[in-house]
Amino acid sequence: MPELGGLDCHNLALARGRHVVFRELNFEIAAGETLSVEGPNGAGKTSLLRLLAGFLEPLAGTVLVRLKAGPAVADAEERGRLVGWLGHQDGLKPQLTPAETLRFFASYHAKSCDVGAALGDVGLGRVQDLPVSFLSAGQKRRLALARLRLMQRPLWLLDEPLSALDAAGRKLAGELIGAHCAGGGMVIAATHEPLGLDCRRLALGA
Repeated sequence: MPELGGLDCHNLALARGRHVVFRELNFEIAAGETLSVEGPNGAGKTSLLRLLAGFLEPLAGTVLVRLKAGPAVADAEERGRLVGWLGHQDGLKPQLTPAETLRFFASYHAKSCDVGAALGDVGLGRVQDLPVSFLSAGQKRRLALARLRLMQRPLWLLDEPLSALDAAGRKLAGELIGAHCAGGGMVIAATHEPLGLDCRRLALGA
């Protein structure tokens, strides 16, 4: 996993169709930090994450990822290779089991993985051989978090990471985010609710 120095965003503007979602947006985050992106529906939280991931082009402004070694990353495609994405939709194949899901992604990303241990870490050890279609919404979210860890990407972009999780699941998500940052990663999360850990905050639509 590349070692990050930080992420700097300057004068960002984004339009969807003829609607300007936000403009003159400035913020920065350092390695080891979590940024909570907050605001009402329609404020642009998910759109900002998609811009940072390289899925959307900004109308104006720059996004720069600083690395501890090597040149900074300004290109959206190159930045995407640093991103671990957790969207509002979990993106899981219903016919696969949790174990098969992680084995597939481990192979795809060329990562070694103790599948049993990874699923046990997120509380899915007992259901690892059930089809994903049998899992509850909260269990699917836990599986998506396990997949995110497996990718070993330094910049996590999370869209409503606590969605569908019970109290224990929210505590687990907070612990995973904290551990990722403790290892030098960065987390930017769009959320309507507190993440349960110390973080910086960015308010959109205020």
